[in-house]
Amino acid sequence: MTRHIEFARLHNFRDVGGYLTDEGLQVRWRRLYRSASLHLLSGDDLDRFDELGVRTVIDLRHPEEIDRRGRAPHGPSYHNLSVEHRFWNVRDDYSPDAGLARFFTDRYLEVSRDGWAELATALTVIADAGNAPVVVHCAAGKDRTGVLVALVLRLLGVPEEDVVTDYALTGLARSRMVAYWEETHPGEPLPWAGYGEAPAEAMRLFLAELGPVRDYCARTLRIDESVIAGLKSHLLKNPNI
Repeated sequence: MTRHIEFARLHNFRDVGGYLTDEGLQVRWRRLYRSASLHLLSGDDLDRFDELGVRTVIDLRHPEEIDRRGRAPHGPSYHNLSVEHRFWNVRDDYSPDAGLARFFTDRYLEVSRDGWAELATALTVIADAGNAPVVVHCAAGKDRTGVLVALVLRLLGVPEEDVVTDYALTGLARSRMVAYWEETHPGEPLPWAGYGEAPAEAMRLFLAELGPVRDYCARTLRIDESVIAGLKSHLLKNPNI
């Protein structure tokens, strides 16, 4: 099966399936996808997207981003769950001495604290088998999407290092992100040094400082065992069958 699904305009569209859990089960392919913003879909890309049979879109962007850029094509069930309650302040919060990983980790921890209600709703939507296939996206499909997908994979029992690896795969799309920026902002420099970067250490630090994901989900997100059972029921399979 193919993890990276190519589109002409949409970058960073990936299948989250295939990873093995600590119990030897496998995340099902073609049930959960992660992506950059689906407003980029047009022309033949729309046909390619339709072929995936997506039933549900979870858009993690701010409503202001949606108003400015547009949203996913109509058809799939659509949920706008803005998990990021504070806009990034790169000028004040990013320190080159501390590094990119530290900056990203702090932003992800903010999302885990501020966006707890939206994260809980998103996990509940993903846990319902009737909603699959589901696409989760934000703007680049890296930060907000990375937090939510990391929670899903850890609840399924995927080892932390594989979760880190999945997050860091976004780095493969950086050249396309930069090209899109240059196309839409001719003559302008990139917004900041971390544009499109996905350092593995950022996700590693986030998971370490968040603590056990199951405890976080019970304590902060207030989701019960039925949600975790739902995730496992339709997103996991015996790899030998």
